[in-house]
Amino acid sequence: MKTIFQEDFSKDGKINQQHWNIQVGTKWANNESQCYVENEKNGYVKDGKLHLVATFNQEDECKYQSTRINTKGKVEFQYGRLTIRAKMPKGRGAWPALWLMGNTDKNQVRWPLCGEIDLVEFAGNRMGIITCAIHTESYNHKINTDKGAKITVLDASDNFHDYTLDWTKDYLSFLIDGKEFFRVDKMENDTVNEWPFDQPYYVIINLAVGGWYGGLIVDEDLPYHLEIASIKIEQ
Repeated sequence: MKTIFQEDFSKDGKINQQHWNIQVGTKWANNESQCYVENEKNGYVKDGKLHLVATFNQEDECKYQSTRINTKGKVEFQYGRLTIRAKMPKGRGAWPALWLMGNTDKNQVRWPLCGEIDLVEFAGNRMGIITCAIHTESYNHKINTDKGAKITVLDASDNFHDYTLDWTKDYLSFLIDGKEFFRVDKMENDTVNEWPFDQPYYVIINLAVGGWYGGLIVDEDLPYHLEIASIKIEQ
């Protein structure tokens, strides 16, 4: 396979905005409590790693602050192998996610018809459990039909692991350290409602606080710290 995109985070400092958009805002879906900000204390590159940090300050207007980035309009791809080497945060209320979305601006379709691929979701309230899922018009959490799986990775917050999506025109395969633990195959009669995955997608990395998935926030556990060692896309 040929590498078409690679981040090894070799240059300390700010997040590379040639590749990444830094999303900013105070209101987010899923009952999340954080504001996403553009601040080097919450998102930065150091010692060969991308660091996303959720912080707590009772005196701030928004007391939980964190980072959300995506490659929309900058790095998008259709089919291939995406591998993100990451170490999950510790802390009750942490909710990091590594995921992909169809570009709704280009396609002029809303979620979930655009399709969503959740490579990794993790909750500090459920340490050692990694989940993945897909969301489409027919299969999504709003109507309790989303497809996904969970797997125990006891040291997910202590060591780095390779989280990989193998994506072809026929299937989506989810792997950890090279071992498949979930797969979605395209069925013969699938329409765009079931299989919207024949279009370019972009990558999103975020560290949420609380929310429906993250659960109870324990302020004493902050800051939460998500580390990314490398990102590679091959075709």
